Amino acid sequence: MLLNGPERYSLTYTPASFSVLCNEGTPKFSGLAISEKPKLYIVSVDGNPIYVGITKQKMQARLRYGWSAAGAHGYHGYAWRHSGDTAALDVWEHTDALNRSERDIETIEAEVVYLIRQRGQWPAFQTEIHFYSSNEEHRELARRILAHYYPA
Repeated sequence: MLLNGPERYSLTYTPASFSVLCNEGTPKFSGLAISEKPKLYIVSVDGNPIYVGITKQKMQARLRYGWSAAGAHGYHGYAWRHSGDTAALDVWEHTDALNRSERDIETIEAEVVYLIRQRGQWPAFQTEIHFYSSNEEHRELARRILAHYYPA
């Protein structure tokens, strides 16, 4: 499994809107964030992950959906948009996903959330997670991802 990333973006937001700044200083997503391959993304505040998600959408579209959701099918959007006003957004891409399948990246997402929980508590705004059988590769990739927030 080949994961590329992370790419980091800075988010500034209110409950009604958001803006993004990439590391190159431009006010837009680029690189991995505009790919339509499966991606894992982590929102963090002061270096602490508060939300872990996955998507095949471009990040702009995924975030827009998280800001515009109005409760259809029980989804009310990102709860974290109502807390604070800045966050970091890190994006990893599953580059060699077969047929754009999300199963592996979703398995890694669950392993990352599990590792965060082992540190004391679930991510503050994690509202849903799907668990699948994992293998050592999923678990190792999750450990590498989490090392970006909690170096050994």
